[in-house]
Amino acid sequence: MEGLVIKSTGSWYYVRDAHGEIWSCKIKGKFRIKGIRTTSPVAVGDRVDFNPIAEGEGEGLITRLHERKNYIIRKATKLSRESHIIASNIDQAIIMATLAYPETYTLFIDRFLVTAEAYRIPAKIIFNKIDLYDKQLTNKLNNLIKVYNDAGYECFKLSVTKEENIESIKNLLKDKYSVISGNSGVGKSTLINKLCPEANLKTAPISNYHKTGKHCTTFAEMIDLPFGGSIIDTPGIKGFGLVDMYKEEIYHFFPEIFSASFGCKFHNCTHTHEPGCHVKELMEKGEISKTRYQNYLRIVKDNEEKYR
Repeated sequence: MEGLVIKSTGSWYYVRDAHGEIWSCKIKGKFRIKGIRTTSPVAVGDRVDFNPIAEGEGEGLITRLHERKNYIIRKATKLSRESHIIASNIDQAIIMATLAYPETYTLFIDRFLVTAEAYRIPAKIIFNKIDLYDKQLTNKLNNLIKVYNDAGYECFKLSVTKEENIESIKNLLKDKYSVISGNSGVGKSTLINKLCPEANLKTAPISNYHKTGKHCTTFAEMIDLPFGGSIIDTPGIKGFGLVDMYKEEIYHFFPEIFSASFGCKFHNCTHTHEPGCHVKELMEKGEISKTRYQNYLRIVKDNEEKYR
């Protein structure tokens, strides 16, 4: 039988067959994907073959993983050499961010965008909780949106609780397979509950002391949207470690830096210290975001340390 993985707990995989029935499945043997060591070789969004274990029990054994169109992946933990595939076979990757309550750092956003670019997945950014921003934060948000728009990323302002701009998010998600990611507390599950009340995902207020979110989503899960399309909710994460990248190729995944690189004096310019670097010239002129450039340098440095 063939089916679609709609939920993963790490040990059990919930697979929906062609008739809409849900099977609780385990993996037969070991899967290896391009030599990548993963915490779990099967991800939400995967198409798989499986065999029922016993008639009427609703349990099965996954025997084959179909070839993936794409997937988005991150390093599992700071100390782990393994990776975690967040979702596969998706049309777009969405990062939800907040400038406060809690604050999402631009380095986190850029790591996510770099990974999406590397795996050729269109990425969009949703900035939530705009109803809580004062004038200073609103100005900061508008400046940040300009930075990402100039880099080629579509951005959305949103207040889930006030339902402000909720229709634009519906249009963004309609008839597409999407994965949504972000720090704990930015409002991913709250948004999905608003779009699909039947999902009834668990939510919680942010910590008053640490001003950070609390983990509510434990496992990745695909939710069908009533207006068409599906969205994969993922557990909130604090960091987004890059996988399988060398420092020489990272600039390819910053669209504005890659575009400017054709004007550099040296074809192998790393845009860090070389003379005649067009990227640095545009950054100094304000035509490339200084923050994005500094995040590029930080990511390059982190990867140098990883491979050292």
